[in-house]
Amino acid sequence: MKISYLIKAVLPILFTSFAGFIEAAAIYPIDQASILASSKFDIKVEFNQVIDPSNLSLTINGAPVNQLITSKSEFISDENGKGSSVIYRDVQLPKAGKYELVARTPQEKLQVTWDVYASGPRKVKNVILFVGDGMTIANRTAARVLSKGITEGKYQGRLAFDDMPSTAMIGTSGSDSLITDSANSMSAYTTGHKTAVNAMGVYVSRASDNLSHPKVETITELLKRKTKMSVGIVSDAELQDATPGAMVAHTRRRADKQYIADQLLASGAEVILGGGAAYFYPQSAKASKRKDEKNLIEAFKTDGYQLAFTKQELMSAADNKNTKKLFGVFHPDNMDGSLDRLFLKKNTVAQYPNQPDLTEMTQSAIEVLSRNPNGFFLMVEAALIDKFNHPLDWERAAFDTIMLSNAVQIAKDFAKKNPDTLIIVTPDHTHSGSISGVVHDDIPGPLREKVGTYASAGFPNYPKADVQGYPNQIDVTKRLAFFYGNYPDHYETMHPKLDGTFVPAVKNDSGKFVANPKYIQLQEDAIHVGGNLPSHQDVGVHTADDALLNAMGPGSEKFKGFMDNTEVFKVMVQSLGLGSK
Repeated sequence: MKISYLIKAVLPILFTSFAGFIEAAAIYPIDQASILASSKFDIKVEFNQVIDPSNLSLTINGAPVNQLITSKSEFISDENGKGSSVIYRDVQLPKAGKYELVARTPQEKLQVTWDVYASGPRKVKNVILFVGDGMTIANRTAARVLSKGITEGKYQGRLAFDDMPSTAMIGTSGSDSLITDSANSMSAYTTGHKTAVNAMGVYVSRASDNLSHPKVETITELLKRKTKMSVGIVSDAELQDATPGAMVAHTRRRADKQYIADQLLASGAEVILGGGAAYFYPQSAKASKRKDEKNLIEAFKTDGYQLAFTKQELMSAADNKNTKKLFGVFHPDNMDGSLDRLFLKKNTVAQYPNQPDLTEMTQSAIEVLSRNPNGFFLMVEAALIDKFNHPLDWERAAFDTIMLSNAVQIAKDFAKKNPDTLIIVTPDHTHSGSISGVVHDDIPGPLREKVGTYASAGFPNYPKADVQGYPNQIDVTKRLAFFYGNYPDHYETMHPKLDGTFVPAVKNDSGKFVANPKYIQLQEDAIHVGGNLPSHQDVGVHTADDALLNAMGPGSEKFKGFMDNTEVFKVMVQSLGLGSK
């Protein structure tokens, strides 16, 4: 009886504590947030109980909130049955300093402290941000081996970003998890705020509508509101994907691609180039993925954009000195990588043979944007590095890292004539790859015994690269032994996948992912590797390893040591003077 009584007494307390943990009261922006002076953001306070607003006290630095914030508040009596909420939209704090927001009710007290920072005057005319999505250090090393060669331990050249004078290690974790995805990691670069996995341009609250969470202003919005600069967005993924999407969007779910397509049009960005055509055409059009009849292609045309759908049309439009706004889409989905486009002709290259290279999109974007005497901000994403790292296809990732290097060289050439240009090259997050040795086909025995390590590794025998930095053969007799640290069940072949991107795992009848039998059928000595990820994962995942950033130009000296990803935004906006009056 005593035990039963104790259980009855304690269980409600435990349940209340657990429920409170799951739906904890919160303030957004979160504690320790860094906020650019005069940038716009929403404040939201969520309580665990339904409260009487007359019993609510909100203060900033001890003064009633209404003395500092002029926007009207919205009170939600009971938001989704979880308690009351208060929201202030489009708040601006013009003065730098520490701000403590305290929310009190008879039952609760919540408080956060923010660091609001200013910028001083503008120091640069142009900023070019290159994002090698998912690019880990091993991707860079592999790209350097393939494109420059190595003789007696010395590389015979460097990637375009290897010799940039400023270097920093970037922490990539989000507000909800050690491991980030591209949406919240890129959002940190474009807003200076942390957020949660799959979110961009918002703090993740308990709102049920993806678009109703507390918003934070993106760098695109800042530039359009405070300057006369041009903005460019370039990616070889879908333009609605996480990285380009975070330049313009405010949503809890990165999968809101139709909304992101709409925001790209609404953003006013002067140059928009990439994949994802399926979300720009009306639902009735072939291969469209929209759920309405909006024709964004026609809308861009009406808004004065030159349109391009092939490499040739892109180059022609960019060369036209009258082109001030340029919109180009070159694939319904993600574009094809450089290894397939230039050499193997696999994946979807046969269907879309006239896709431009990332270098051609970068060159075209700079040509058009630089016609604005007020300067420009350009974001260029080498998206497929990540999309090849996920399925453990390191050769394709290496070729696209070489392509990124070539694109960065174009920006460096521009900066030689325009030294008031800040260039930044960084991943948004990392993957787990590393180089362990060299695979020697001439070593007898099982496949794993062909991996040479230490002194027996020697050097690979890839042919000398062409002028673009690509070797014309990758299935050579001495290849890099490149292995990933996290993976699903798969067959390791230690050979490049010449017939298309690697598909390591497929779903079985029970719904779990198992090693794809295709590869043991193609190669009898392929090694079965038991996965170290949960069985619902069909590809490798991101890692929390630090990202390596390189930079050059005015303001680049601020990149040093270890930095949080939100500080990348801070350096950019301070260099552009966006926090000054």
